Amino acid sequence: MSTDLLWTGPPSAPVLLLAHGAGAAMDSDWMNRFAALLADRGIRTARFEFAYMAARRTGSRKPPPKAETLADEYRAAVAAARAVAGGPIAIGGKSMGGRVASLIADELHDAGEIDALVCLGYPFHPPGKPEKLRTAHLEHLRTPTLICQGERDPFGTRAEVAAYPLSPSIRLVWLGDGEHEFKPRVKISGRTHEQNLVEAADAVAAFLRVENESLDRL
Repeated sequence: MSTDLLWTGPPSAPVLLLAHGAGAAMDSDWMNRFAALLADRGIRTARFEFAYMAARRTGSRKPPPKAETLADEYRAAVAAARAVAGGPIAIGGKSMGGRVASLIADELHDAGEIDALVCLGYPFHPPGKPEKLRTAHLEHLRTPTLICQGERDPFGTRAEVAAYPLSPSIRLVWLGDGEHEFKPRVKISGRTHEQNLVEAADAVAAFLRVENESLDRL
């Protein structure tokens, strides 16, 4: 299984492999912007597309499959990124992409293939269905993890997530008044989308530098 990677950022920097969300490609405006912000902060990203999304470029409009069925594609992307990076990397993604990464994180972390996990807008539950939680594996996650989440995210608000029994290995960064794309209500909150994106990028870069330095000391 071959994987095409889209690289952004300085060649010798810590590497974060990012998968896209369910409905937007790896080079969507949101993904492009966030990769650029990370590059400005000394983080190199490698982006890839699951096969169903890549097929849309040739006219196929298949719906996204269940996240669990995409694990092997993510594993192949890890192998491709590690072949370039030459060592452990961090993995993650936007929404569904981050969820897929979280499902295989401990397996890859235990094998020494990755050092951290980053989820950008984690889909804790489907919108409007808070009873259908996707958190069971997050209760015992061992991989150092950062989740950046908008406070109003319909996939998991700040109030909802506060009640979940999440692993102590997970750090949450809340983006003021943000929804799933981290956009706030400017007139209500006084915040801008750019502010939330910058805060998320700052948090991710700081987190990955710490994890990379910890790995170097081993």
